[in-house]
Amino acid sequence: MTTEIKVPELPESVADAVVANWYKKVGESIGMDEVLVDLETDKVILEVPVVKAGVVKEILFSVGDTVTAGQLLAVIDETAQTAETPDASAQETNKKSADDVAAAMSPSVRKMIAEHDIDASQISGTGKNGRILKQDVEKYLADRAAKKDTEVAQTKDIVPLAEAKQAISGERLERRVPMTRLRARIAERLLQSQQEAAILTTFNEVNMKPVMEIRARYKEAFEKKYGVRLGFMSFFVHASVEALKRFPEINASIDGNDIVYHGYYDIGVAVSGPNGLVVPILRDADIQTIAEIEQSIISYASKAKENSLSINDITGGTFTISNGGVFGSMLSTPIINPPQSAILGMHNITERAMVVDGEIQILPMMYLALSYDHRLVDGKSAVQFLVTIKQLLEDPSRMLLGV
Repeated sequence: MTTEIKVPELPESVADAVVANWYKKVGESIGMDEVLVDLETDKVILEVPVVKAGVVKEILFSVGDTVTAGQLLAVIDETAQTAETPDASAQETNKKSADDVAAAMSPSVRKMIAEHDIDASQISGTGKNGRILKQDVEKYLADRAAKKDTEVAQTKDIVPLAEAKQAISGERLERRVPMTRLRARIAERLLQSQQEAAILTTFNEVNMKPVMEIRARYKEAFEKKYGVRLGFMSFFVHASVEALKRFPEINASIDGNDIVYHGYYDIGVAVSGPNGLVVPILRDADIQTIAEIEQSIISYASKAKENSLSINDITGGTFTISNGGVFGSMLSTPIINPPQSAILGMHNITERAMVVDGEIQILPMMYLALSYDHRLVDGKSAVQFLVTIKQLLEDPSRMLLGV
């Protein structure tokens, strides 16, 4: 009896997918619910598991091939048996152990291990229950490369082999790799945003001292009660929601000749993943507590690093916040995430001399940037919106009182 493994149904906005990685070859056995193949879409990586154990009888597509929903990917023979050796029991135990390790790894980790032909048993996992994380693989590769460089240096006068070849031949090396679907989609949407929207950016600055004092005062009690650290983003989310309530056109979008005013507040928070920037959505952020927002952000950031975000996690959103400050950005002009009408850019906090009530004070200041679609949002509304966020952050009690 055979089982057909087909491309699962793709979301309406996703037309096709690319075969990213096969975890088994023809003739190899595979356990029930074990992942057989990863499919990369322009939004997320989809894992395709098998529903019944057996032996891989046929694989119909190669890595890099484009597939659509419902297409046959592979055939599993449920009745085929692999040859057993006298120590089959021990082999089965080892296989289960290896399968458990593989199942616990994220798609991006499995992909890295397959690409670099690594024996997963040689990697020490630092995640929960010994789970192998992306940084564990990166450390293993770095250690392996360092060891190799040391060996080369001992025989090549401490000149790495690649550099030695380049120095001798004068060759200028280049490396060409295909663009991932996610990176291609990011490029497409950014270009679409710039071509279809009339983007302007307005700037302001905010004194972060009040928020920093609240964090310093309550961080230990907050972390003890909720299990997450109290960050800056939750304050910006709350301030943005309050400002969006006062300026509904910034929470709206253009659909043809219509303006769609959203009666809810789904805030996208840009996070960095291994394949580029992704924007998971905090749905109904207006009714979420600061603790719930922080917990969601931590969860999304972890998923992004492991390439395990679902389509639903990153679909939708009425407004986006991007924090370039975590990478050291002083000032930038963020690009709108269509069909939204605006995006807020946060930047790094630096101590600067500021004049307050006629006196010079050293204050932790942050530049804010609001890029907006001028087709929908007037300059006055954009400036007042950003001023509102500034006022709410410099006096957080305003958010409690709604003033």
